[in-house]
Amino acid sequence: MNPPQGATGPVGYQHGLSMLSGWRKPSPGLGIAEQLASEGERLAVPKSRAFVAVKRVGAHIGLKAGDMMLLDTLGAFTQAQDWEESRRPIVWASNAYLMEQTGFSLSALKRHARRLAEAGAISFQDSPNGKRWGRRDAEGVIIEAYGFDLSPLSARVDEFEQLHAELQTERALCQRLKRQITVTRRMIRARIEAALSGALKGPWVQFTGAFEDLLDRLPRRKEASEHLMGLLTWFKDLQQRVEAAYLLAAQPIQAVENLTETTGQVSNMTQDMDPIGVNTDPHILTTKQLDSVTCSSSETEEAASVVPNAQPEDQVDSELEEWVAETRKKRGAAVDLPTVMQACPEFASWAHNIGGFLKDWSDLHRVAGQLRPMIGISEHAWNVAQDRLGPQIATAALVLVFEKHSAGEVASPGGYLRGMVEKAGAGELNLERSFYGRLNGLAA
Repeated sequence: MNPPQGATGPVGYQHGLSMLSGWRKPSPGLGIAEQLASEGERLAVPKSRAFVAVKRVGAHIGLKAGDMMLLDTLGAFTQAQDWEESRRPIVWASNAYLMEQTGFSLSALKRHARRLAEAGAISFQDSPNGKRWGRRDAEGVIIEAYGFDLSPLSARVDEFEQLHAELQTERALCQRLKRQITVTRRMIRARIEAALSGALKGPWVQFTGAFEDLLDRLPRRKEASEHLMGLLTWFKDLQQRVEAAYLLAAQPIQAVENLTETTGQVSNMTQDMDPIGVNTDPHILTTKQLDSVTCSSSETEEAASVVPNAQPEDQVDSELEEWVAETRKKRGAAVDLPTVMQACPEFASWAHNIGGFLKDWSDLHRVAGQLRPMIGISEHAWNVAQDRLGPQIATAALVLVFEKHSAGEVASPGGYLRGMVEKAGAGELNLERSFYGRLNGLAA
């Protein structure tokens, strides 16, 4: 029985239904499957290509594991010549044999076969009496057969391959968006925690509430890229507001520190503390040029005593000194441990392999000392850095040098570390900006 050469899809569906016998209830899906079988007969598609294509998109078109098992079993009955042009790969295996091969009950077998047909993967070629049978000639070519027709797979192979390519593109986009969301939310959390631990003024309670609300919206299962893109936009917007509030709260402190270290005068304190007058533009870093920024509070607790051209103590207003000291004490470390580890993933990987879980700066200091020889920093240079910067800031500096060296940004780690120590002595080192700059780069 040769089916007519009708149109595919819903058009011509009624014609397709006319080819179905009265042995099963007709449906639009079965009619479309018959039309696809007619189209597949006119194509030459290798069996391996057809099955690879349908397996890659089976779940997306509604097929379950049992459906794919039955389809594989049916495909094993076909031969290479059945998939040539003007032929149909029809399988006439009995229900008893298929039940034995798949382990399905009769009702399950019928259910899986029906779903394959409704999904447009197979078609039913029914004989007048409802029996499945067939015969081949001496060369193995099917002469006549009734049963499960796999021709729809040939008709849809291009469609399946195109669908797979689209799914791959969508999957890659979703993975990229998820990575960007992860980096962005970690930066938000680090900024809020740093502001709260430093007792900085700002709407941190409101930011925390908005942040937790966005976290509740994170998908618990696979979501389309449109949803993830919307979430990323919201996270980025919150990050910008948090960064702006953090800089606004931190800039007056920085302005006063610069004032006491360079002039020792308090007459123009109000103007100098104006956030508008503070330069917060990020610097372009290269291998031969170190971070040319201002040292933040905890980075210079020990190095402050060597600031050049410092004015005598009696020339600096005592109240201003007390205010700056108190502010520094409240702010604590400018760079927290999670930020350091998130901004330096290469170092973090080595550190976890060596030291396992790092719970505090003491653990990080120990592991940094163990990794120091790996990038060629001498013990003398490491000891000088700790003496001038203090253990915590020296550790953060070494982590940054390690990461930059691993990324090919620094050719001489020892020289780079010595340069950072010199800049700290001149009040021109800001590790906080360097770490957050790397986080921004990871999120880009």
